[in-house]
Amino acid sequence: MSDSKKALTKLRVRGRSFLALVLSPDPDLQSWLASLDKQIKKSAQFFFGKPVILNLEQLACDTQGLAELYDAMQERNIQVIAIEGGDPSWPALSKWKNLYNLTGGRNVDSLTLPEPEEEKPPQPKHTPSLIIRDPVRSGQSVLFPEGDIIIISSVASGAEIVAGGNIHVYGSLRGRAIAGVSGQSKSCIFATHMQAELLAIDGYYMTAEEIDPKFFNKSAYAYLENDTIIVLNLK
Repeated sequence: MSDSKKALTKLRVRGRSFLALVLSPDPDLQSWLASLDKQIKKSAQFFFGKPVILNLEQLACDTQGLAELYDAMQERNIQVIAIEGGDPSWPALSKWKNLYNLTGGRNVDSLTLPEPEEEKPPQPKHTPSLIIRDPVRSGQSVLFPEGDIIIISSVASGAEIVAGGNIHVYGSLRGRAIAGVSGQSKSCIFATHMQAELLAIDGYYMTAEEIDPKFFNKSAYAYLENDTIIVLNLK
C-alpha cells in the first residue's frame, strides 16, 4: 500500500480541569483590597498555592488603580493566571502578565474531536458525590469540584474540604469547609458537631470568630442568603 493510501491517525484531544478561584474586584479598588487584606488576615492559607482568575466585568478601562492591581495581587501572594470580563487591550493592563482572557469556564474531562457529520445526543446531567469514610486529618485537603462531599466521620482542625456542591460531615467539623466552588450558590454545609475554623459558600466566607457561639459543637448547617452566610441549628 502506498503512503498516500494509509489511514491517518485519529486526532484526539485530552482536557484536564483544575480548580481556580475567581475574584471580582469592585470599582472602588482601594476599598476592595482592604476587604481582601482583612480576609487574608483571617485565613492566610486560603489563597496559598491556588490559581486565581480576576473577573474585571465590574471595572472600566479607566478605573482608578487598575494598572497597579496585578502587582497588588502579587504582593499578597495571590497567583493570577488569567482575566475574564475585561479587555486585554486596555492601556491600564499593558504591563500585566498572564493576560489570558478566559470565558465560559466549566469542568472538563477527556475530550475527543467529533467527526464532521457526527451528532451525539445530549447527555443527562448528574451531580456526583464523593463519600469519605475515614477521618480527615490535620493538614489534609479534600478537593472535589464536580459535586458533593459526604464525610462519614470527622474533619480535624487544620484540614480543608473543598466541594463544588454541598458538604456533609457526620461528625465534628473542626477544619475549613468550602462549598459551592463551581458557582453553586445554593450549596449548604452540614455538620453533626459544628466547630469549623472557616465556612465558605460560592466565594463568601465566615470565620470561627463570626459564628454564633450557640451553634458551637451543635448539629448545624450553613447556607448563603443575600451574600451572607447564615448558620442555623439542624432540627
